[in-house]
Amino acid sequence: MTAKPVSSVLGSGPIPARAGIGLRAEHYDAVLDRRPSVGWLEVHSENYFGAGGKPLDYLEWIRACYPLSLHGVGLSIGSTDPLDRRHLVALKTLIRRFEPALVSEHLSWGSVGGRHFNDLLPLPYTEEALSHLIARVCQVQEILGRQILIENPSSYLQYVGSVIPEWEFLAELARRSGCGVLLDVNNI
Repeated sequence: MTAKPVSSVLGSGPIPARAGIGLRAEHYDAVLDRRPSVGWLEVHSENYFGAGGKPLDYLEWIRACYPLSLHGVGLSIGSTDPLDRRHLVALKTLIRRFEPALVSEHLSWGSVGGRHFNDLLPLPYTEEALSHLIARVCQVQEILGRQILIENPSSYLQYVGSVIPEWEFLAELARRSGCGVLLDVNNI
């Protein structure tokens, strides 16, 4: 790696109304060396939960150059399991360290009975599920001390018991919890 941050404030501030890209480990050096003209970078939060090491060093350097969005894939916010406090503590620590402009999570579940699945599983769109998610999103926002965005799920199946259209479900979740919406067009 040859590039060093120009200033610790270059990457601060809100996400600009420009295209951003997802940052993957194999692109760290290229981003630092070439400084592509993108508005911001998104990283998966869980990839930076470690206490130290090269991934966090790279993120420090890159964060100095670009606004940052932390996107979670492992909170399992739609699960009926209790929220994972260790996960939330690690996320809160990461947020304090990097001060991202956005923090988002998938509208999905991936754990049940303490067993974790390597998938972002969809939810039924029911009043019961909506109430559950509103409470969970509010709890997460309170713990983190900030608004989060919820990303629409991949729509590869629909539960027979779903009675609320997906867009209404997501809009009502945002209205009643105060969260934002991260619209992934690929997931529609």
